[in-house]
Amino acid sequence: MSDIEIAQSAVMKPIIEIGKSLGISEEHLENYGRYKAKVSLKYLKSLPDRANSKLILVTAISPTPAGEGKTTTTVGLGDGLRHIGKKAMLALREPSLGPVFGMKGGAAGGGYAQVVPMEDINLHFTGDFSAIALADNLLAALIDNHIHHGNALDIDVRRISWKRVVDMNDRALREIVQSLGGVGNGFPRSDGFDIVVASEIMAIFCLATSIEDLKERISNIVIGYSRNKAPIYARDLNAQGAMTVILKDAFAPNLVQTLENTPAFIHGGPFANIAHGCNSVIATTSALKLADYVVTEAGFGADLGAEKFIDIKCRKSGLKPSACVLVATIRALKYHGGADLKIITAENLEALEAGMVNLERHIRNIRDVYQLPVVVSINKFTSDTDAEIALLKTKVEAMGVKIVLADHWARGGAGAEELARVVVELCEEPNKMSFVYPDSASLWEKINSVATKIYGASEVSADVKIRNKLKELQDSGYGEFPICIAKTQYSFSTDATLRGAPSNHVLNIREVRLSAGAQFIVIVCGEIMTMPGLPKVPSSERIDYIDGKVVGLF
Repeated sequence: MSDIEIAQSAVMKPIIEIGKSLGISEEHLENYGRYKAKVSLKYLKSLPDRANSKLILVTAISPTPAGEGKTTTTVGLGDGLRHIGKKAMLALREPSLGPVFGMKGGAAGGGYAQVVPMEDINLHFTGDFSAIALADNLLAALIDNHIHHGNALDIDVRRISWKRVVDMNDRALREIVQSLGGVGNGFPRSDGFDIVVASEIMAIFCLATSIEDLKERISNIVIGYSRNKAPIYARDLNAQGAMTVILKDAFAPNLVQTLENTPAFIHGGPFANIAHGCNSVIATTSALKLADYVVTEAGFGADLGAEKFIDIKCRKSGLKPSACVLVATIRALKYHGGADLKIITAENLEALEAGMVNLERHIRNIRDVYQLPVVVSINKFTSDTDAEIALLKTKVEAMGVKIVLADHWARGGAGAEELARVVVELCEEPNKMSFVYPDSASLWEKINSVATKIYGASEVSADVKIRNKLKELQDSGYGEFPICIAKTQYSFSTDATLRGAPSNHVLNIREVRLSAGAQFIVIVCGEIMTMPGLPKVPSSERIDYIDGKVVGLF
């Protein structure tokens, strides 16, 4: 059966029962139908911290068209922990409609390791992303309205940095000219859209620790500069109150379940290639109050999602993973070793050995730079041969790291029991989680640290304009902010075609963006776009509604 057919045949428990399994009474749930609900922020705040709860971070090798199955592993591990008698739950990101209709077709796990209701989660869910888009676009409207009615703040229309957003891959909106049609429509200017998951509002939403913190962060957003180059803040437009009102309901975490009825918070969803790639802090910290083991994930590979999880999310929230799971597949490793995607299932020991460099660098980054205990989890496919499995085990074990073949896609939690036991053991090991750079490093030093320590680059390059922008931010008091590098997810370099583990490449900075409310600096590198486009044959062509059922979502 397809993923969606498996999900549609699932026997779900009413969300009230899932809440009760966590000790949440019905009065603290805001139901969105029978199978999903928001949990009261007031209730979550009242809960005491749980002694010795463990946070498990699931990450992956650099993604490939052959697939890795990171979310599937996250879900399977949560079910596996419950299989071995642990009180566990998940904390995941919400899918964006852009890739659902673009390349992926769904983002709720796969096979018998899924979160459900799968269609709802992939399509609008509880409306969180719509609220984030509305808050973002309200601020954009207030900016243009202020200029239209006299521009008392003396906003320089050439230096407005705030963009509108839409939750769809739409390349036609990357660069636009707005306010055409005459005096009544405002002043024409060059502008553009980002996708919702790249919005600073999304980042703020996922990093804020309370409604009060959310409002304060929104007030600190820098929307542009005046003609004398003074920063203009969202609070100067008195925008923070109305924006918080739009977001107040969305800010409560969404409770759902897996196919095996394991509780899951799914909340927030920034991409890791163009944003920080983690679900909300409020969901993760709340889950740690409700369960002994919380399994979460970071977007894309450990060079992007895991680095930002640690250097941004953990730094700002005080969270600390007890263990890390690094996901890979044999077919993906062969692809990194140069294998042709068309014959990726054929045994190819030479390509597998060559592609191991990608896995090895991610292991070293997690173990030696982030200093976290790590286990390698291999999603098993029927095409994997005994010789390939033996080679992979030999190589990984030679690095002093445990490796587990997991079969949760086909068997659910039972297929992840071994992985769960290894993770529980890892959680008891000494943990010296380390950031890639200290707060006190300059912005340039932070970029250089990530580029050389994590990406394997030899140097960072930038033109005079970029260097001056970084100096200006440093001198303006933003030097202690962490950095959020936006780059391709497919390679350690900025060239998506360079597989494996390229070294001695140059990280070129194309653009620098201040996210004063999110409290990080976005460093845009290579050809990465903050508004993706659709592929030649988008997933939307396969998605339909037939005989009362959604079809084509995976």
